[in-house]
Amino acid sequence: MNLSLNEDERRCLLETARSALEAAVRGEPVPEVRMDLISPRLLEPGATFVTLTASGSLRGCIGTLEARQPLIDDVREHAVAAALEDFRFPPVQPAELRGIEIEISRLTAPWPLVYTDTADLLAKLRPNVDGVVILDGIRRATFLPQVWAKIPDPADFLDNLCYKMGAPVDYWRRTRLDVLVYEVEEFRERQTDVLQDGTATANPAAMIPPLRSGKAPPRVSANGGER
Repeated sequence: MNLSLNEDERRCLLETARSALEAAVRGEPVPEVRMDLISPRLLEPGATFVTLTASGSLRGCIGTLEARQPLIDDVREHAVAAALEDFRFPPVQPAELRGIEIEISRLTAPWPLVYTDTADLLAKLRPNVDGVVILDGIRRATFLPQVWAKIPDPADFLDNLCYKMGAPVDYWRRTRLDVLVYEVEEFRERQTDVLQDGTATANPAAMIPPLRSGKAPPRVSANGGER
C-alpha cells in the first residue's frame, strides 16, 4: 500500500461518503466535490469499497478493484451505490440513516498469486492481510481482508468465495483458478461523528452541485452476505 492517508484525508473521505449517502437516500442531488478544497492525494486514482453497517450487521457494500477515477469520487460514488444498489438488500431508507455507519476500504492494485497446487495456494494466502479475487473465465468474486475475521480458515474462505462466484464450493480444489490478492487501508466513522439527527459534521469539499455523469467503473460487492 502506498503511504497511508493522514487523519484529515480520512475524515474528508468519510464526510464525503456521509454527505453523498444522506443526499441520495433522501432523493436529493448528490453534492459535487470542490476539488480546490481537498488534499491532492485524494485526487489521485483510487479503488475503494464502501461498507454500510446497521447495529453491527451488513447493510450494503459496493466497490471496485480497479482505480479508474479520483479517490474521493470513487468513495462518493460507492457510498451511494452501497445504500441504493446492493442487490442483496432493499435500498436504505431515510429513517435508517441515524443508525448507519460507514467504513471505507482503500485498495492496493491486485497482483497475481502464483501457486503450484491447492496445498501451495492455501499456504500462500495470508489471513487477515489478503483480500482475495478468484477468476474463472468471465466470472469473478472477491472478499475483502475483513472477511477473514468471520471465515478464518483458508479452505473455508475459498469455499465461500467459490460459492459467491456461483461455482460449487469445492471448485477451487479441482479447477485451476486465477487468483489475485490485494491489501486495504480500512477506516470507519466513529459513532460520535454521526449526530443525533443522522447527519455528519459538514465537509466543505462535499458541498456544491450534483454528481457528475459519465461512465462508472465496474462495481462488485465485496462479500456474499458476510463482511
